[in-house]
Amino acid sequence: MNPAEHDADRLDETRQIDPVTNAPRRPAVHRARVGLIKRLRGPLVALAILVVAAGVFVVVRHHPRAQIGATSAAAYPSPPANASRGAPTSSPTAGVSATPTVTASARPKSTHSTSHVATPPTPATSTRKGVSAWTFNGVDKALTDSGASWYYTWSTGHNGIDTPHGVEFVPMIWGAGSVTDNALAQAKAAGKYLLGFNEPDLSSQANMSVTQALDLWPKLAATGLTLGSPAVASGGADPGGWLDQFMSGAKQRGYRVDFIALHWYGGDFTTSAAVSQLRSYLQAVYDRYHKPIWLTEFALINFSNGTHYPSESAQAAFLTAATKVLDGLPFLQRYAWFALPASDSGPSTGLFQSGPKVTDVGRAFEAAR
Repeated sequence: MNPAEHDADRLDETRQIDPVTNAPRRPAVHRARVGLIKRLRGPLVALAILVVAAGVFVVVRHHPRAQIGATSAAAYPSPPANASRGAPTSSPTAGVSATPTVTASARPKSTHSTSHVATPPTPATSTRKGVSAWTFNGVDKALTDSGASWYYTWSTGHNGIDTPHGVEFVPMIWGAGSVTDNALAQAKAAGKYLLGFNEPDLSSQANMSVTQALDLWPKLAATGLTLGSPAVASGGADPGGWLDQFMSGAKQRGYRVDFIALHWYGGDFTTSAAVSQLRSYLQAVYDRYHKPIWLTEFALINFSNGTHYPSESAQAAFLTAATKVLDGLPFLQRYAWFALPASDSGPSTGLFQSGPKVTDVGRAFEAAR
C-alpha cells in the first residue's frame, strides 16, 4: 500500500456518511469540533507526515532484495550495465541511512572445459630408448612423438632431420670408405659417442675383413669419443666368429673398445620364444666380452627364403615384451628399434608412416621405456 492510499483511508474514518444521501451528516457538536480541528490541523498534519515517513523508512530497511540469499535473484531486474558492483548508484540523502547495497560475490570460474579435446598420451622415455632413422615426410614430428632419447642414421650426419630438443644424435662410421678426415671431424663435433662399422661380416653391407677393420680402428679411437665395436649381423657370441676375432685382435694391439654394438632379428614370431632368444643372445655376448651392450638394430623379420614379417599386432606385442626385458638387463645400456619409418604400402617393422601416421608398432614403442 502506497502512502497516498494510506492517508485516504484515515480521512474516511474521521467522517460520518449518510447511507441514504451519501452526504456528510452535520451533528449538533459538529460546529464545536470545527474550531478544535482547525486549531489541531497543523500538528496533526505534521504527525501524519512523521508516521508516513517512518513507515517508508521501515519498508526501505526491510526491502526483500536484502534477502538475496533466500530469494532467487532471477526475480529481480539485473543491475545496469554501467553499474559498479558493490557501489551505490546514487548518493544517499543527508541524515537518512542509505539503502544497503547487496554485493554479489563473484562466482568462481569453472575449471571444467565444456568441450573435451582428446590429447595423445605422453610417450615414455629413458636414456636407453632409441631408434634408427632416415628422412621421410613427417620425420621430425615422428621422432619427437616416438619418445626416443637418441637416434642414428648410419652416417656422421643427419641430413633432412632436425634433431628435436632433448634427443641425441649418435654418429656412425659405416665402412672403410667412411674413414675420412671430414667424416671423423663431423663425428667428433656431433656428440660424445661413436658407432663402429655396420655389419662388416656381410658382403651386402660394410663387407670388411677383421684385419682391415683393425687397421682403421686407431683413426676412430683418435676422436676421443666413447667408441662402440663394429656391429655384426649375427654370431656375436660365437668363438672364432667375426666379432670374436676383432675383439681378440683389438686386445692384442691394445686398442680401445668401450662397448659392444649388436644387431638381432628374430625369425620365430611367437612373442615368448622371440623374447627368450633375444635375451639369451645378449647374455651370451656379455658373458663373452664383459662389456656394456648397445642393441642398435632389432625386430622380428624372417630372412629365410625371402623376407617375411609377422602381423603388425604380433610385432607390437614383441616390442612391448622385449623392451620390458631389456629394461631389466643391467649391462644393456641402449637399444634402437629398426626403424622409425614404416612402409606406406606394405609390411614393415616401422613406427610411423608418412605424415606422420603412427602404426600399432609405433604406439607400442611410444609406451616402451
